[in-house]
Amino acid sequence: MTGSAPECVALAEGLREMRARTGLSLVALAERTAYSKSSWERYLNGKKPVPRQAVEALCAMAGEPAGRLLALWELADAEWSGRARHTRPPAQPAPTPPPTPALVPAGAVGTRADEGVHRRARRHGLFIAGAGVAAVAILAALSLRSPGAAGSPASLASPTLDPVPGCQGKACDGKDPNPMACGLPGRVDSLGPPHRTSTGTSVEIRYSEVCAAAWGRIWHSKVGDMIEVSAPGALPRRVVIRNAADTGSYRFTSMIGDPNRTNLRLCFTPAGVTVRECFDS
Repeated sequence: MTGSAPECVALAEGLREMRARTGLSLVALAERTAYSKSSWERYLNGKKPVPRQAVEALCAMAGEPAGRLLALWELADAEWSGRARHTRPPAQPAPTPPPTPALVPAGAVGTRADEGVHRRARRHGLFIAGAGVAAVAILAALSLRSPGAAGSPASLASPTLDPVPGCQGKACDGKDPNPMACGLPGRVDSLGPPHRTSTGTSVEIRYSEVCAAAWGRIWHSKVGDMIEVSAPGALPRRVVIRNAADTGSYRFTSMIGDPNRTNLRLCFTPAGVTVRECFDS
């Protein structure tokens, strides 16, 4: 099994937790990303190495920071690629019981008998040092699974490895922000605070400087709720909450490319109601 190492198992567990927060089925994950249903099944069960971009996309859909899972991904990737085997200290042989000291003449103390004791002490010390290094490495890997702990790795994401955005400006019109890598943590901001509607649903306008595009986000919704984001001179983009799975996760409209970020408007229409609540950027 590809993910049998502790680091790979920890990553698979973290991915399953993140997927549960999205409330999305495997089919829904496949629809919203560049990865198939069967690929997601293998990623979530540790049967196949998961691309870094898939980890980032899953965190973006859950609306969660990607730092912890990306730190786990780095450790798992080292296992998959074989780098970890080249960086671990070599296993040291277990120390053997010291032999019964031979009787030596009184004048021989400090010669051969002493040298044998020193050699055994050095071997024993090397074994303890190697075991200590391995223990520290394992503890460090396990500590990454505890968000909020001291030294939390929430900021360990390496920006140099981030995927290139799939579109920019007008080229983003009508496209989903997640597969285009526009909604990744660190690439998107809220234009103003989130708005809580009269029915308890939350909505906000999102904007990515990297992609020069905007879209709407809705959560705590009900089946039949709808949001629409619009800008002067652009086609409005909307999303409707279709089923119960959608109510338990963030849902996004498609994007408006290259808008004037000060003239954006998001309107919310509750299920079964025609009156809209609108909010401006």
